[in-house]
Amino acid sequence: MHSRNEYHYYMKITFKDKALSDLYENGKTNNRKYKKICRNIRLVEGYQRAVSIMYSIESTEELKYFSFLHYEKLKYQKEAKSSVRIVNGMVERLLFKETDGGIEVELLEIDSTHYGNK
Repeated sequence: MHSRNEYHYYMKITFKDKALSDLYENGKTNNRKYKKICRNIRLVEGYQRAVSIMYSIESTEELKYFSFLHYEKLKYQKEAKSSVRIVNGMVERLLFKETDGGIEVELLEIDSTHYGNK
């Protein structure tokens, strides 16, 4: 995995809450909402990798080139949201909202119910 410093930052990313920012920057957070994620190093590393990739692209359309992310725009939501898979072979996904033509991404939540937790 590349360190965050190796990427050229193109995409502006706004984190919905400080806990998501802490999880990306430090690999941990004290927020109880993300307790399950913090206990699973694969999920933390997958989350950090997904966000690093988002920082490194110019448009969310480029996420399609990273097939292991399984980028998709979600249908049947109140707000238009998109998602990427955090770890290949696991159901947890990172949900986010695209704004300003896909240039600014607001990370919303880590969701394990998108495909059902089977």
